[in-house]
Amino acid sequence: MQSNQRCRILAVDDTLANLFLLKSALEEEGYDVDTANNGSLALAKIEASPPSIVLLDVIMPGMSGVEVTRHIRENPLSAKIPILIISGSDETCVTEALDTGANDFIRKPVKVDELLAKIRELCC
Repeated sequence: MQSNQRCRILAVDDTLANLFLLKSALEEEGYDVDTANNGSLALAKIEASPPSIVLLDVIMPGMSGVEVTRHIRENPLSAKIPILIISGSDETCVTEALDTGANDFIRKPVKVDELLAKIRELCC
């Protein structure tokens, strides 16, 4: 539990219900979770206080997860933050996000055990 408390997670999804479910499940496991419901807010939060990992939806209005990934990777202060794509979209979007620099992905609907395993594997 102690290592979970040091792992700060930023969950980014434009669907508030998804954010609530992610935040609740991860906080129950002892993680410190912040949320953003769009790409611009996510980038502002990353710049203000870089998280240990970003959980990122691909399809969002305004700024897609692919664009957010690109911005994270281009900024020297955030370039090494692991990015886990969480997507229910087609393979093309996921492949584009991985090609842009995301570390891994899981499919929606999210299975909590799979999510926790990926988080532990990537950073915490």
